[in-house]
This record gives sequence, C-alpha cells and structure tokens, in this order.
Amino acid sequence: MLAAERHARIVAELEKREAVRVAELASSLSVSEMTIRRDIEQLENLGLARRVHGGAARVVDFAFAEPGFEVKFGHHADTKSAIAREAAALVRPGSTLFVTAGTTTFALAKLLPTIPDLTVATNSIKVAEALGHSVRTILTGGERTPSEALVGPLATASLAQLHVELCFMGVHGLHPRGGLTTPNLLEAETNRAAADAAARLIVLADSTKYGLLSLAQIAPLERADTLISDTGLSDVARRELDDRIPHVILADTSTIGSHA
Repeated sequence: MLAAERHARIVAELEKREAVRVAELASSLSVSEMTIRRDIEQLENLGLARRVHGGAARVVDFAFAEPGFEVKFGHHADTKSAIAREAAALVRPGSTLFVTAGTTTFALAKLLPTIPDLTVATNSIKVAEALGHSVRTILTGGERTPSEALVGPLATASLAQLHVELCFMGVHGLHPRGGLTTPNLLEAETNRAAADAAARLIVLADSTKYGLLSLAQIAPLERADTLISDTGLSDVARRELDDRIPHVILADTSTIGSHA
C-alpha cells in the first residue's frame, strides 16, 4: 500500500472517531508500527492529524466532505463574484488560460466571453458550459466528481500536453501549514498538473477558506504566484499570506449586503 493510501485511511478513521492507536492502524494496514508513526508525523506536519501518546488524534479544522456544485454555488455568491471580477481584470485579450473546477472559477468563466480571442482549457463541465460557444474551449477527459470536475489519469495526461499563460485555480482550503487543499485525492493530482502547465498560478479563494484543511494537498502556499481573496481576511491571515505569496489581491466586499 502506498503512503498516500495509508494517509487517506488514517484520516478517514479520524473522521469517524476522535483518536486512533498506532498498534490498531499497523494491524489493519498490515505495516509496522514504525511506519505508522512516520505516517502520523507526516500528517501532523500537514496539519491533518495530531500526535498523541500511542496514536493520533483528530484536529479541529478538518473539511473532508466534498459537497456538490449546486450546494457550494449559493455560499458567499456575492463575494465570489467580486473575486471573479478581480481575476478577469488580469486576463489580456488573446491569452491562453486553464480554469479549474469550482464555484469561484465558474463565476470567473461567466466573465471571460467578454474578453476577445481567448483559448481556455478546463477540467470543469460547469466552466465549459459558462464559456459557451464564443470562447475557444478545450475540455479534458476524466472521471466526474460531485463538484463537476474531471479528474484522474485521463485529465492529468491531457494536462501534460498543455502550456498556458495563466492557471486560475479554486481550492477547498487555504492553510498556513497544509497549503492549498481539496477533499479529493485525484483532484489534487489533476490540479497540480494544471499548475505545472501554467507560467503563472492564480488561486481564487474567499476568506472563509483560510485556515481550512482538506484531505489532499495540491501544493504549498508558496506555489501560488497570486492569491485573489477578499477583505474579510483577518489581519493575521493577511500577514501570513503576504509573507508566503508574492501577490495578494483583496476584493472589496465592504458594501456587499448594504442597502444604501
């Protein structure tokens, strides 16, 4: 069993109960207790588990569920639209882009048809639909997820053939230790391939994503060239992100919800 598979099994156990014992994990996964201790140490370094005497305990800020697209779409919709407008302002006519799956990237995709001569590759069914017929669109193959992403070996193989100027990436979590994360192991792999295919990685994540951890790391925070978030970030979060990411853009959400 690969280390990534063991890590997923350990984290899955911690979703079910507060703590697990080293001896129990070693027996169920058919590996040595030393191997399990190393696994737990690695998960702790990622912020996905906490080492305790004799085993591992759950951390409090897990976010492993993968909600469907329609569930996520209504959450913080105005904020996502504000972030999308900031992202669209970075796109020049004639650019080549990759846009990953996600509700904030979907909001961006709806703005892209107004920019001339774009070529947009995506692994998102929803993004492809939003682009319509006025944008040259390349859709990867792959296995469909609850969030309407196409992931897995077919998607990753498609990305290995591409070179784009900008990759706009949505993430499930944005964590100082865990980095950019997603609850889907295959989506993490596909998104890493998307980042590798781009000259510049631009992450779109509203302020509620900060401090949130999901199962699989896409990349460390430092991998992002630009982060577009919103003014809901705390001062502590802003300092942390400014230290780790070269360019941080905050969409102004101060008037959202105002009736003035």
